[in-house]
Amino acid sequence: MCDTLVSTGSATTDGATIFGKNSDRPHGEVQNLILIPHQEHSTDSVKCTYITIPQVPETFEVLLCQPYWMFGGEMGANEHGVVIGNEAVYSKEPDGPPALLGMDLLRLGLERGEDARAAVDAIAALLEEFGQGGGCSADDPSWSYHNSFLIADAKEAWVLETAGKWWIAERIKNDVRNISNGLSIRTKYDLTAEGLVDYAIEKGYWDSSREFDFAKAFAWDNIPDNPSPFSREGRCHYLLEAEKGSVSPQYVMEILRDHDAGVCMHGGFRSTASIVSRIDTQKEFTVHWFTATPHPCQSFFKPLLMSDTLKIPSQFKATLESDPNTLWWAHELAMEKSPRQLVSTLSTLEKKYLEKTDELIKYPERETLRQSLFQDAFNEEWELYQKELK
Repeated sequence: MCDTLVSTGSATTDGATIFGKNSDRPHGEVQNLILIPHQEHSTDSVKCTYITIPQVPETFEVLLCQPYWMFGGEMGANEHGVVIGNEAVYSKEPDGPPALLGMDLLRLGLERGEDARAAVDAIAALLEEFGQGGGCSADDPSWSYHNSFLIADAKEAWVLETAGKWWIAERIKNDVRNISNGLSIRTKYDLTAEGLVDYAIEKGYWDSSREFDFAKAFAWDNIPDNPSPFSREGRCHYLLEAEKGSVSPQYVMEILRDHDAGVCMHGGFRSTASIVSRIDTQKEFTVHWFTATPHPCQSFFKPLLMSDTLKIPSQFKATLESDPNTLWWAHELAMEKSPRQLVSTLSTLEKKYLEKTDELIKYPERETLRQSLFQDAFNEEWELYQKELK
């Protein structure tokens, strides 16, 4: 369960692409923020969660929100300003044997895609060659699903949706778009796997006399013509459309915190991590905000700029063991003690660092601020938890 959304071009306040996602996962599943460096590879293979595939000669630097037990991740960004989020979807195509997880495909797309279209092509090619499949939860290996992806860069975004090894893609430019946990590409699309429509007709998924509708053809259940406004998909669509032309990072943060339809999810499944990105055609103006903690309504979106000096503090690496020396568990334990006070203080911190980020975008020559921004934000949050847990 997740929600991913994007605004591109004239749909935003300043023409930059604004991207956001809540990663909704099993309640106890720890999710870490990791940095994978730009690498040139001498080995000819790479071990993913379940299978080994050929490695490419060079992979890009990637920031990844990664469930602790897998190779891939739920969302992330690369050094070229490509961001990707994935969604679980269910189709008429049967689940295959263990292969690439959607989260593996997401990481591989970031490592190999210099722009959004290149990431689409990389994921589609890997899907066709190796397929998708395997348990998607460390605690429940029987839980598996197919995937949709929202892939964006500074100039455009793509929705890439899959059913088994089959795929279809829709380009978004100067518009808003969101995906949740259902197939959403209808009759408007730009790219497909070769033979997709013929296959759907052959399998009896679609009547050849009608205009092809991917979601209606391949979804395992009935697809409404419009999502309910009381669903997460419908709620995100409504909120994006309401602000189209002036969508900002702050507004997307508020959408991710929305409880009216459960976009900010609580319970057995919950929003375990969140990202908001502002992707600019000039790399130095691209900013990513990560919570790296559960529930955006109780978390601090910390600004991060990818640079040669970027380091992720060791406290961002947590396991299932309750360890107050990690950010994940310090946040969890502190929230158990005084949630209202902490949420208020974290909100104040977030406003402070949003102002600092705006300042940096206006005055990019302030290199000291650029290099210290993420570390300073983390240090203030960390000190807050340490005082609370004494």
